[in-house]
Amino acid sequence: MNTTTHTSQSKPFDWSHWLFFALIIVLLVYLYGLRGNSQEIHTAQGRSALLWMVYRWSSADGQFSHGWMIPMVSLCVLWQKRDQLKSASIKSSFVGLAFVASSLLLHWVGVRSQLTRLSLVSLIGLLWGIPFFIYGRQVARILLFPCFYLVFCIPLSFLNTISLPLRLLATTISSGMLNGIGIEAVRRGTAIYSTAAGGFSFDVADACSGLHSLLAMTALTCVYAYFTQNKLWKGIILFLASAPLAVAGNIFRVLTIGIVAETIGMDTAMGLYHDYSGYLVFAAAILLMIALGELLKKDLRTILRERPTAS
Repeated sequence: MNTTTHTSQSKPFDWSHWLFFALIIVLLVYLYGLRGNSQEIHTAQGRSALLWMVYRWSSADGQFSHGWMIPMVSLCVLWQKRDQLKSASIKSSFVGLAFVASSLLLHWVGVRSQLTRLSLVSLIGLLWGIPFFIYGRQVARILLFPCFYLVFCIPLSFLNTISLPLRLLATTISSGMLNGIGIEAVRRGTAIYSTAAGGFSFDVADACSGLHSLLAMTALTCVYAYFTQNKLWKGIILFLASAPLAVAGNIFRVLTIGIVAETIGMDTAMGLYHDYSGYLVFAAAILLMIALGELLKKDLRTILRERPTAS
C-alpha cells in the first residue's frame, strides 16, 4: 500500500516588499531627521525637525513634556487595531498618492519658510498618506486616529500668547471668589494682594497660567473620548469640555493658594502646597472628565423613561 506524504511549502520571503518599506523609512529619516529644520541650525538640533521637536519636549518649563507620551498612545491604538488591519481589504488609492504629494509640498514650504511645525505636520500627513496610497481607504480609515493624534506631539509655542489672558482670568475670578468667602483681596495685573496688614501677596507666573495643564488635558481627553464614546458628537462634546475643565482647575488652584496663604501662611502656600496642588487639581479634572464621559455614554431617552413619576 502506497502512502503519500504531503509537505507544506512555505511561502518564499518577499524581500522586495521589506526593501520598499526600508527605503521609505530611510527617505523619511533623511527628510525630517537631517533636512527638516531650517531654524537654529547652528545649535545641537542642527537641521533635524525631530530633534527640534524633542528638544522642546525636554525644555525646563515642562510645557510640552506630554509630547513623550503621544507616540506611545498612537502605537497602543495601532496594536489594539492590529486585527482590523490584518483583515482590511487592500486596494491602492490615487487619492492617497495626492495626499502624499501635498504633504511633500507642505514639507518643502515649511523648510523654505523656516516653519518647522509645518514640516512636522507634513510628516504626519505622510505617515497616513503612504499607507492610504498603498493599501487603500479601509486601512486609511483605521489609521486615521492614531496618525492624526500625533498632532499633539508638535510644540505649538504660539499658544504662549494665551498665557497672559489665562493668568488674568485666573486672578480675576480667584480674587472675586476670595472676597466672596470673606478674604479681602485685590488684583493688580496677574498678582493677588490681601488688603489686611501683613497679609499675603503672590503673583501667578507664566508657569502657573494653566497652559501646560490645558495642553495635557486636551491630549488626554481626546484619546479617552475616542475609546469610550460610541457617537462622534459625544466625543466632540467631551473633547471640547477638556479646555474649560483645565481652566477651572487652575482657577481653583489659585483660589486655594490664597486660602492656604490666609489661614496657614505664605511659606506653606507658596512652598509645599504650591508644589503639589497642581497634581491634585489635575487629578480632579481627570475625574470630572471621566464622570462627564460616563454621563455622555448613557442614553438620554432611557434615563427619561426610567425617571420615577409622581404618583
